[in-house]
Amino acid sequence: MLKTESARLRHPAASHNFGGDLVASAVKLTDAPSPDGCSHPSGETDGFMKALFIGQTYIDVTFITDHMPTGDEKHVASDYAVSFGGNAVTAAFCCAKLGIVPDLIATVANDWLGRMFMDMSAKYAIEVHPRKVASSSLSFIMPKDGKRAIVRCRDDEHIHPFPLLNLGACRALHIDGHQPDAAIHYAKLCREAGILTSLDGGGLRTNTHELLEFIDVAIVAERLCEQMDLTPEKMLDYLKSRGCRVGGVTLGEKGLLWYDEAGTVHTLPALPIPREKVIDTNGAGDVFHGAYVYSYLANPGHSWAEHFKFARAASTFKIQRLGNEAGLPTLADIAAVREEYRAQV
Repeated sequence: MLKTESARLRHPAASHNFGGDLVASAVKLTDAPSPDGCSHPSGETDGFMKALFIGQTYIDVTFITDHMPTGDEKHVASDYAVSFGGNAVTAAFCCAKLGIVPDLIATVANDWLGRMFMDMSAKYAIEVHPRKVASSSLSFIMPKDGKRAIVRCRDDEHIHPFPLLNLGACRALHIDGHQPDAAIHYAKLCREAGILTSLDGGGLRTNTHELLEFIDVAIVAERLCEQMDLTPEKMLDYLKSRGCRVGGVTLGEKGLLWYDEAGTVHTLPALPIPREKVIDTNGAGDVFHGAYVYSYLANPGHSWAEHFKFARAASTFKIQRLGNEAGLPTLADIAAVREEYRAQV
């Protein structure tokens, strides 16, 4: 059941008080069933925010074809999937599937695709705080041979300001640079409150340099290195210079190059999955981010090396499934991947 709610919210934790009451408008998701295979630890759906994700919503249409028609040709794809999409949005669904349901500030249009997205969110009990746009955004994704070609149709002209939320018991923020005004606002608030801030640096955006000043964990894509004309090693130096205490570059089948809180550089190789098992690499990075945020929340005493190994297993599961939703792992799925590749884990 979807219910629009305007409420005056009080801060449950004095240490996270940002100056009194905030008025928040949100779409409240209630009576939503848990997705199959998803178990929520006790207290994870008590109404208090555990984590906040901010991003651009897409509906992803992913299809497999051996031929792209041109002119007046027609061709039938061999398989397809339709699911939610967007970097931080997919990461939020991953975190929810693993058992900690976050809040999500996401673009939502009042059209049938927007309603489809809200239905998808309700299935996972994700609290969506919508930011209205005129039209829903679409991605058409064609995976092939471990790569993926993407055509995007995007509306990022926000009709209203971003919602102001009570962070309360929030313990992590994950952003991807979309909604730049909201991203910088909440990154600053979370940094001041000692809440972990995480960035998916999938590409260069207008506020990337400024935003990194308020980021604790920055895991960026090789594409950002190319856009900034930096080697992965130089990118690590750049992230350190911006004050990110943990930073890394995802390198696809070459794994992750990253540094820890002491500045020591590490290499985390990708798991040696046979090429014939790789179906769809789109969303693998988003699942990686959602999984390490979950791991941090569920196991705060673990090292970042452990969080990233957990996330590596999650993304390995993802690339063997078509579409984002089918590629969301459960804890049992991640355990099975780690057991299968025990020698490398």
